Amino acid sequence: MGDRTDKARPGVPASKSDQVVPRPPTRSGETVVSDDVLQLGQGRRPAGVALSPLQTGNDDPKPLSKRINSMPEPADPSSPASPTRSLPPGRGRKSVQLPAKKTLRASEEFDRRYNGPYARPSLTMTRRSMSEARGRTPSRPTTAGERAPVDVEKGESRREGESAEPESRPDFMPEPPPLNYTLRTRIWSIVFFWTLILIDSVAMPIGLYFGLWYGVGPGTNTPTEKKEKLSANAVFSIVTAAIGGASIVEYFLRFWRLWKKGSTCRVIGARRWYLDWFHWNFSFAWIIIMVELIVGTVPRNPPIRLLSMPLTTMLFVFGTELLVVDTLRLFRVPAPLRISSIPKGAQLRPGIYTLIEDVCAVDGSGGTEFREALNRRYEASHIFRAMLRRLGIFWAVGAEGMAVVSTILIFTINPEAAYTFGWSAAFVWAGVWTLFTIIYVKMQLKKERREWCEEVAIGSSPARGKSHFWSSGSS
Repeated sequence: MGDRTDKARPGVPASKSDQVVPRPPTRSGETVVSDDVLQLGQGRRPAGVALSPLQTGNDDPKPLSKRINSMPEPADPSSPASPTRSLPPGRGRKSVQLPAKKTLRASEEFDRRYNGPYARPSLTMTRRSMSEARGRTPSRPTTAGERAPVDVEKGESRREGESAEPESRPDFMPEPPPLNYTLRTRIWSIVFFWTLILIDSVAMPIGLYFGLWYGVGPGTNTPTEKKEKLSANAVFSIVTAAIGGASIVEYFLRFWRLWKKGSTCRVIGARRWYLDWFHWNFSFAWIIIMVELIVGTVPRNPPIRLLSMPLTTMLFVFGTELLVVDTLRLFRVPAPLRISSIPKGAQLRPGIYTLIEDVCAVDGSGGTEFREALNRRYEASHIFRAMLRRLGIFWAVGAEGMAVVSTILIFTINPEAAYTFGWSAAFVWAGVWTLFTIIYVKMQLKKERREWCEEVAIGSSPARGKSHFWSSGSS
């Protein structure tokens, strides 16, 4: 039996394998498939093409008709899975890519803002993000399937291939999320701690200086007789060694609370080696103060003005940190690194937010639960957020201003007066600022609770309108 010819016998209908599918007319955008490809797809050999024994895998090939008949039934060209399926007129072949499921980063989860008991999205952030996204909108109109959802907190369109994951909002809250923290039960601990600090950082340096200087130091000398038993260098060395004990003990206690395994006050989402933002700032300030004290006690006649600067240096460090964080937040710069519970890449919060979080969680024994409660309160209440923003500016500008004034006075007035001023004025300023802060915070918390209750009452009313529900509130 030889190779089968391509001509059909007269009067005998061609078999299914012998039928040739006519090629449809070519239109723009179609994939052109040749007749030879169509014939091969149906198991037929194109005319003029002979199969060699190597192609058949057999040195003594069988008749071509038997080999073709033994092949599996080809797919229907009209089937969607068929490679030779003709495309609809006017459409080209497109690759379909399923969108990848987007997993929210910790920074995105930390950026959520809501207003009031019904967890309305923050209108100020939404308007800001929409105005930013408008500048990134593509020039051509997009269809519903091609539109990229906008991240209302970041003001950025999601990358192609990412799907918008529904944002889970908090449930209805009849009152502001509680902080689960009060100063009333800790009043005696606060009094005891600050009494030690005042003795250690105000009474000790001033009392030791004047007592030693005018008791056994150079202050006992007269124009005709030298009675001093301690030199000026010895007096300041003793004073420097005696001060700061309470602060150093507190420094290592809070270090241990953050570092130990099973710590209950660790930063949200951070490892033990991170400690917290306040601890790193406190360490930086103490390094500068130690340099000042060491350099000031080395000379034979120590520079008393330089030794009057430690508390002013502390104001400079924390005031500058508050100003830098608030300035970056004002210009919408994301966090360049982790700042306590604020992860890298998240929206910055007022600098005072971090100080409150760290001090209350570690030094005030609020624990990680307080960090989480403070975060929930900040997310839910625009009045609380506005209050912290104003307090941050109040303390940052106040600390920087007081530091500048103290520096000017320390290096201009009488040396002993400068020493007394340098080791006391910062605490007087802090007491005044704390008093104003307490009054302001009480006013704002009452306002927050009052407006919260009013919105709950309006929302529970049958005649409540959507216009009020979605238009009230800001920040």
